[in-house]
Amino acid sequence: MAVQKEDYEELLSIYSSIFDAIELLRLHRPYLELMPSMRRSEESLITMPLPIVKLRKSQPMAGVSYGGITVSETIQLPCDVALLMCDPEWKIKTGREIFVFIHRPDEDLSDLLSRWRQTQVLLATDYEWIFPLRYQHMLNEGADKIYPLFVLFNESPERIRRGLIGANLPFVIQTTIATQESIGVLDESPQYL
Repeated sequence: MAVQKEDYEELLSIYSSIFDAIELLRLHRPYLELMPSMRRSEESLITMPLPIVKLRKSQPMAGVSYGGITVSETIQLPCDVALLMCDPEWKIKTGREIFVFIHRPDEDLSDLLSRWRQTQVLLATDYEWIFPLRYQHMLNEGADKIYPLFVLFNESPERIRRGLIGANLPFVIQTTIATQESIGVLDESPQYL
């Protein structure tokens, strides 16, 4: 049985919630430990579904041997959710960011890995986040370190799991069960790398 669009959309909606995103991070403890405060977890994380960044590039000016102009371009990243760590005391974004890649319907290993590689390439330049109104007061500069986390389904092909293990990239297996509250139930056997 293949991954269904409804399953993908369900996980996208689940991981848009801070509390459910923290539950995802609990499945990969090294990422959970990146959070500045577990006591104030809701203030230590920003979730951004289908995130947008503004890339800044310097371009030389014709006829000038020094300096240049900065050109910016706003793009949507190819990840599904960005999880940005924040210092709850200072109310600032820290330099660690986690990018969640949910296995999409009809997506194979090369497609999934390409989305991570494209994210790496795009964020190798200077960038700033386009925050929702609630977070626009925060410093929105790019990260010191970016981390991927792949979310697979029981229905995801075995070759994707083998490929992620071979590439030494962390993933978890997710099972969704639609409930009245639309809460996802996480599989008991996550994969850690």
